[in-house]
Amino acid sequence: MNMAETTNFDAKAAFLAQHLKTGESYAGLLLGKNGEPDRHIILLASTFRGTHQDAVKWAKKQGGELPSRRGQSLLFANLPDLFEKAWYWSSEQPAGNPDYAWMQGFLNGHQYYIRKSDQYRAVAVRSLIL
Repeated sequence: MNMAETTNFDAKAAFLAQHLKTGESYAGLLLGKNGEPDRHIILLASTFRGTHQDAVKWAKKQGGELPSRRGQSLLFANLPDLFEKAWYWSSEQPAGNPDYAWMQGFLNGHQYYIRKSDQYRAVAVRSLIL
C-alpha cells in the first residue's frame, strides 16, 4: 500500500470503530437526492418476518427503520452474502397505491411491489447523516 491508500484505510477503520455496534455491518454511502444530505447506511444485526406494518414497528424497536429502495440496492450491491435469497420489505410504497410496498429480491436484485398484508422478511438500517 502506498501512503494515500494507508491513510484512507486508517480513516475508514477509525470511522467504523467509532460508529458500528456489535453485529452491525457497514453498507456504504448513499448519496443525497433532491437536496437531501448524503448518509452512511448501517445494517442492524437481526432480521424479521411478517407483514409490512409489523416490519415497520419491529424496525423502530431495533433503533432503525426499513431501508428505502435506494438503500436496498446498496445493501444488495455491497452486502449480498448477509441476506437469504428471498424478498425483503422496503420503507416505500408505489405512488397512489397505499396497500402495497416495494420489496428487494436478494436472489436476483429485482425490485417489485406486493400487498402490505403479505408476510416477508425485513431488515432494519440506521443512517449517519454527513
